[in-house]
Amino acid sequence: MQVPREIVDRVEMPKQSPEDRRSNFREVALGLDPELAVREAKRCIQCKTRPCTKGCPVEVEIPEFVALMAQGKFTEADAKIKEKNSLPAICGRVCPQESQCESLCTLGKKFKPVAVGALERFAADWTREHKSTSSCEDTCCKETCCAEPCCDESTSTCTCHEEPAVCVAADGIERPSARVAVIGSGPAGLTCAAELALMGYEVDIYESLHETGGVLRYGIPEFRLPKDIVNQEVDYVRSLGVRIFTNVLVGMTLDLNEMLSKGEYQAAFIGTGAGLPYFLGVPGENLNGVYSANEFLTRVNLMKAYKFPEYDTPVKIGKRVVVVGAGNVAMDAARTSLRLGAEDVKIVYRRSRTEMPARLEEIENAEEEGVQMFLLTNPVCIISDGKGGVAAMECIKMELGEPDASGRRRPVPVPGSEFTMDVDTVIVAVGQGPNPLLTRATEGLALNRRGNIEARDEYGATSIPGVWAGGDIVTGAATVISAMGAGKRAARGIDIWLRSQS
Repeated sequence: MQVPREIVDRVEMPKQSPEDRRSNFREVALGLDPELAVREAKRCIQCKTRPCTKGCPVEVEIPEFVALMAQGKFTEADAKIKEKNSLPAICGRVCPQESQCESLCTLGKKFKPVAVGALERFAADWTREHKSTSSCEDTCCKETCCAEPCCDESTSTCTCHEEPAVCVAADGIERPSARVAVIGSGPAGLTCAAELALMGYEVDIYESLHETGGVLRYGIPEFRLPKDIVNQEVDYVRSLGVRIFTNVLVGMTLDLNEMLSKGEYQAAFIGTGAGLPYFLGVPGENLNGVYSANEFLTRVNLMKAYKFPEYDTPVKIGKRVVVVGAGNVAMDAARTSLRLGAEDVKIVYRRSRTEMPARLEEIENAEEEGVQMFLLTNPVCIISDGKGGVAAMECIKMELGEPDASGRRRPVPVPGSEFTMDVDTVIVAVGQGPNPLLTRATEGLALNRRGNIEARDEYGATSIPGVWAGGDIVTGAATVISAMGAGKRAARGIDIWLRSQS
């Protein structure tokens, strides 16, 4: 039996050409149109086993939303996604579907899997672009519709209605009236807050920076995740009744234990991410022209350096740039360098292509744009130009030996293979660890040897009763969707605990 072509042929996302996109910060992937979205959705064979859903960290009911897409019911599809995922426009852009839901697609056993990410993105974008306005959307009150915002964001009080002793959420479960503090407005914090708000709890997010989104805002470049998309997804979380307080550094301006002991909050979630960069530990790393990838991308994203000269926050970038590392952050840094005017950009990585942790799509995009890959290569030292800047970097060739603790083959230096490459900017993208400001200031919070918070169960319960944690602060640097999954599980744990206390 011949398989219909409409099943076999996957719809590929249109993109800017490499020649055009390397000189601008506009989104590379252009999205599907309605005709293409319906065509791709119809490829789903609606198998009974539903393995794709099992591969989704936030448990989106993928066959159901794809079936709605196939019928042209885009807004309904978005609503179905939002039953499980509060940030679909973000996930549709940065989630590694190829190693999660799409990798388990039944159709993908013989043909290309259904483009779940592209369909999720389209549904979210369509709904946002065709959204009707409502007077309720600018209020923070879930029980009543107010003409004006009802909460004073300088305080922790809502004055528009009496707080009931018990609330009943849409799922019909009676829950105690309780307030939860969420520390960090990245993907874990936003997800946890949204889930708790949908359960009927009062939720306040505390963010240390002046803008929300965490890594979604400062870490991922505009050409992969436009900041307007982040703003709109955060606005959706706000529309659920979640209040967000920026410029508040819990651990310094507020004490977490005091927030709980004084009864202001009955539970808390810590989702502060991994924002402390690791370095190479080689000579010359303190020279001018050496950046951590965190610093580099934060300057570009949070300070809008990509809009220079409209925003006077330029990043000094040389003509010859080397990025050390091969994860998504490294690819982001390399591709951003090109857009800021670098003429020669290299990725230096001590393992082979097979071990590169970046998404295949990001590696391919980088190479299309002209980024060169120097694999099985490791920096030995960074050489000064005699004026405090960078002139070159000495490297050594590597070969793969036996597997290390991570399961990847350990890179071993090849004697006598040293060489030097000319370079004037070095960006170090070899990972991040937890910022210790909150963890060290919070008495009784157990940490592991790396400084990450110890999670004591599947929900992320910590050593402090009533406090949960999730995302990179627990696992170390990982993906956006894994952090969202952790936030979702933590919300369940908090809910179970709060109901047990009533």
